[in-house]
Amino acid sequence: MSIAPRALPVVQLRVPTDEDAVAWHRAFADPEVMAFLGGRPSELSLYDEWTARQRRLDAERGFCLWSVLDEDGGFVGFTGAQPWSQSAYGPVGEIEIGWRLARPAWGRGYVTAAARLTLERLRAAGVERVVAAVDERNERSAAVARRLGMEAAESFTEPRSGQPVRCFRLELEPGR
Repeated sequence: MSIAPRALPVVQLRVPTDEDAVAWHRAFADPEVMAFLGGRPSELSLYDEWTARQRRLDAERGFCLWSVLDEDGGFVGFTGAQPWSQSAYGPVGEIEIGWRLARPAWGRGYVTAAARLTLERLRAAGVERVVAAVDERNERSAAVARRLGMEAAESFTEPRSGQPVRCFRLELEPGR
């Protein structure tokens, strides 16, 4: 007897608002959430700038890092895509899909559900392929990438941390 896969939760993606900067700051102040991203929270001003940049990106390209809302409209994190922001290393010139959740939302299927919606929106925006840069120690994020159908590709070293990062890739076929 096989076990049916667990149904994914219903999520909504929203272009980040000014208020979302505060929600992002609170959710990502948790050292566990930031363990593979330097371990320390960023200042609120960084999230103010980051959410403003996402609003511009969505207006210009039709995608960004969206705030993820649960079935009740509560903030649980972000997922989405943006051009790779580094010029000295990594998948330069690629569109990177990414995700980050508040600790209480972990293990509930939110990232997979939201990332699948992200892939649908990216296809609609005409994006042909995406990458995900995942710290090689972060098995949870690597598992999400694999659930999305992404394949492990090259590795590189993140210059500030010195940590190895695995690049996952996915070709987006229109209409799929």
